Amino acid sequence: MRKLKLQMQVSLDGFNSTGLNDEQQWVTWAWDEIKQYVLEIANSADTEIIGRKLAVDYIPYWLHTLTKPNDPMYELAKIKAKQKKIVFSRTLKKLELENTILEKGNLREQVTKMKNQNGKDIVVYGGSSFVSNLIEESLIDEFHLFVNPIALGRGIPIFNKLDDWQQFKLIRSISFKSGIVLLHYKTK
Repeated sequence: MRKLKLQMQVSLDGFNSTGLNDEQQWVTWAWDEIKQYVLEIANSADTEIIGRKLAVDYIPYWLHTLTKPNDPMYELAKIKAKQKKIVFSRTLKKLELENTILEKGNLREQVTKMKNQNGKDIVVYGGSSFVSNLIEESLIDEFHLFVNPIALGRGIPIFNKLDDWQQFKLIRSISFKSGIVLLHYKTK
């Protein structure tokens, strides 16, 4: 069975975003430090799921990055270009992007169906509302959270739709020189 993995940058106080148009300028970008880990997660997946709000800018960003071999994110863009992208939306009528499928079905049913198919794992990187919906439905199998050494005091959390607590098993933690701490959890 395929696993759904979340990789996300979060603040020390648990926020992924400060709201609309947050470009995550607060993220302690230590790409050289975290690059290998990020590439390993990306290489472990052949499918990426995305919510509508993120997809509109996210997919074109990575396609554009693919045209710039000197960009620090180029290697990641090459991996992402090969991954099938499935965009979940109830409002989009059509989506004409290369290697991208528009999914209008029930989130729980469709993700469960994908997880039961053959292939490599599935990855999700955001956005906050979409990830909150996945967490609410208990669909994420692994959390790879890059906790940044900053408190935002406000923003959009990803665990805000839980009605009850969820317990996780710590697989590993890595401290980076930049102050970022990677927390890798599996669901119990």
